[in-house]
Amino acid sequence: MEQKKIRITGAQLSFPVGAIQQNKETILNTIEIAESVESDIVIFPELCLTGYPPEDLLLRESFLGKNYSVLEEIAEFSSESSAIIGFVDRTKDVNKTDLKSRGIANAAAIVQNGDVKGIYHKCFLPNYSVFDEARYFSKGNDPGKLFWYENIAVGISICEDIWINDGPASLQVKNGASLIININASPFDINKSTNRKNLVVEQAKLLGVPIIYLNTVGGQDELVFDGGSFIVNKNGEIIHQSNQFQEEIFHIELELDVKNESKNTNLKIREKTLNLNTTKNYKELSKNEEVYTALKLGLRDYVKKNKFKKVLIGLSGGIDSALTATIAVDALGSENVTCVAMPTKFNSPDSLIDASSLATNLGIELKVIEIEELVEKYREILTKQFNEKIISVTDENIQSRIRGNLLMALSNQTGAMVVSTGNKSEMAVGYSTLYGDLAGGFALLKDVYKTEVYNLSNYRNSISKVIPQNSISKEPSAELRPNQLDKDSLPDYELLDKILNLYIEEDSSSEKIISEGIDEEIVYGVLEKVDRNEYKRKQVAPGVKLTEKAFGKDRRMPITNTYIRDRG
Repeated sequence: MEQKKIRITGAQLSFPVGAIQQNKETILNTIEIAESVESDIVIFPELCLTGYPPEDLLLRESFLGKNYSVLEEIAEFSSESSAIIGFVDRTKDVNKTDLKSRGIANAAAIVQNGDVKGIYHKCFLPNYSVFDEARYFSKGNDPGKLFWYENIAVGISICEDIWINDGPASLQVKNGASLIININASPFDINKSTNRKNLVVEQAKLLGVPIIYLNTVGGQDELVFDGGSFIVNKNGEIIHQSNQFQEEIFHIELELDVKNESKNTNLKIREKTLNLNTTKNYKELSKNEEVYTALKLGLRDYVKKNKFKKVLIGLSGGIDSALTATIAVDALGSENVTCVAMPTKFNSPDSLIDASSLATNLGIELKVIEIEELVEKYREILTKQFNEKIISVTDENIQSRIRGNLLMALSNQTGAMVVSTGNKSEMAVGYSTLYGDLAGGFALLKDVYKTEVYNLSNYRNSISKVIPQNSISKEPSAELRPNQLDKDSLPDYELLDKILNLYIEEDSSSEKIISEGIDEEIVYGVLEKVDRNEYKRKQVAPGVKLTEKAFGKDRRMPITNTYIRDRG
């Protein structure tokens, strides 16, 4: 069979939501790079013009209009290197799902030599987990569409399209495609990178054509896009792999089978005068490296894209705040992180020592504000108000809320964002204080279970020992009353996290969890805490999504819920 070479440039880059003009410049600069190496095709991610996900910006006509006009501007600047660009297109809502008309499509345009040469509309719109595409977009109605580069047919699909058996890729190959290009804005979770590769490898072997999987990179609110773009040949072998969590422009040359002649060709394969030099610098990440890097990127982009420069963190001497501060320094630099210790009479001297040691190791400023006098004043006022001694939980929350209040006051004064330090285990069972330790602009560890906090801390210390060993090894405590330990109120974290994983991540019933050999009273107690504290979680700041059931957009439970669990 006759073969023809096509040179490809992939743009695994960050495209901020709403930054249409900035994204245009990124696209044009990358097209220039593709021109310099004589690429035939330069590929950009899903909705790279608007950023992903644009959410209700898609309901603004001015936003859509800017997206259309900028695509035309890019087309005018295009030359011999064709570009595949994700954008929002106008469409007729042929395949209506309800009474609401949706006149836009999640689309990919091909531009070359000053013109838009073709457009593909995404056919399968995800409407699960964090995705709400059916809220905005109309389904594409031409899944088998091909784009002809002389006598080479290329099939383009968008994200979810590649996950569908007998979907667009299959139809495109039946119609004569020699190459499938799949553009994505696929957010990270701890299982997804392996699943993506396995799926695309199987598709390539089944269809007998190469597949290019091109993903975006960067943080957007709770989502982190991890890149990890790759190319699979027709035998299912990965022949290129981009690094995760890094911007990267890569070039590769593919030999493609010439299957059919087409009279509809309007795209050119350019003459080459330069040899292509490709370099491979891919590094496989361990699970802890993936998660740590996702947290670092998610925090960095959230802070910077929301126009902050610095962050504030309440530092207790415990493991959660120590890990949070360490990630913040790795993400933003020590000059942009300030920590605040706010001890009371219940804090052990060791806690302040651990906090000070961490600050020294990280090279960050540590402010120490003694709050016992403030707490005592609150106690006096409330005792007079109630005409009785205040109860323990009230006293504990006073301390936490004073700390939250001081952090927010420092934030107002300095312009630094407060990063809260609570983990997923605590938030799940409500072991946290509204307007206290939950206060902040970003909840970095919101999707990290307590046992994973220890794993990540040990991983980070394997690089350089910055987190004091005492913060890792000591019994966790909120230090809000004498001799308080977390285990006084909660099961051991290993057991707690096992129950939470089964209930939250796997949607297991109480019966299923008990069948794992866990005491039923412990199970019922934990599940009731989870159910009862939905109102707290709904008020927590956004944080990096790492699992398939992150609190927030992933796991959506009603706050008001009168469902009664039957006990066996």
